[in-house]
Amino acid sequence: MDSLFNRTMPSQRRASPIDRGFDAGLRNHMIGIYRNMALGLALTGLVAFGVASTPALYEPIFGTPLKWVAIFAPLAFVLLLSFGLHQMSAAMARTAYFVFAGVMGISMASIFLMFTGESIALAFFTAAAVFAAMSLWGYTTGADLSRWAPILMVGLLAVVAASIVNLFLGSSTLQMLFSIAGIVVFTGLTAWDTQRLRNEYYAYAGQEEASKLAIVGALSLYLNLINLFQLLLTFMGQRRE
Repeated sequence: MDSLFNRTMPSQRRASPIDRGFDAGLRNHMIGIYRNMALGLALTGLVAFGVASTPALYEPIFGTPLKWVAIFAPLAFVLLLSFGLHQMSAAMARTAYFVFAGVMGISMASIFLMFTGESIALAFFTAAAVFAAMSLWGYTTGADLSRWAPILMVGLLAVVAASIVNLFLGSSTLQMLFSIAGIVVFTGLTAWDTQRLRNEYYAYAGQEEASKLAIVGALSLYLNLINLFQLLLTFMGQRRE
């Protein structure tokens, strides 16, 4: 009878201190994820700008076969982190995440060499706006977004494979096709990852694992925003003369 009353008159229910404490913990957990993501993005941007502004750094990297190391190092790092983060301590996972963000900055330095600052800023803030909207929706929606997972994973693998192949083919048509597909995939991943991270807190709240989840979550959202930015830059970027 009491459960029926609770369902039919939700407006008269009051959150218990435990409920309020749990909600506060969830908010702090998500804020921690976004904070780590933002710090990683800032580190990537600073490293990228620093390398691009220093001929003594970018010439030996992008003017030699070392450019292939710079291009593929972030992908290798992501694969390593994907399989290893859960086995690390929270402190080690945080360190590995920021090392990856720095390596990503070296790889992305070429963007500052190829495109104007105005077009880079426009593409980044557009990506940030799309990311913010989808992440907010993923956090607040009552819909189960996990049903998107198989389609998004297949799309992600296809986009990664096409981008690697096109590094050697240099096809502008293929570049456009996988860029459009990638924007759709990473937009969807942003919403799904946000909801997944929220739901994972329900399972691990109060456990040491929750600290590592904040780093794993930051990495997931960081990759979504970075990839959205790079794909949008394909359409919005203006090359330097």
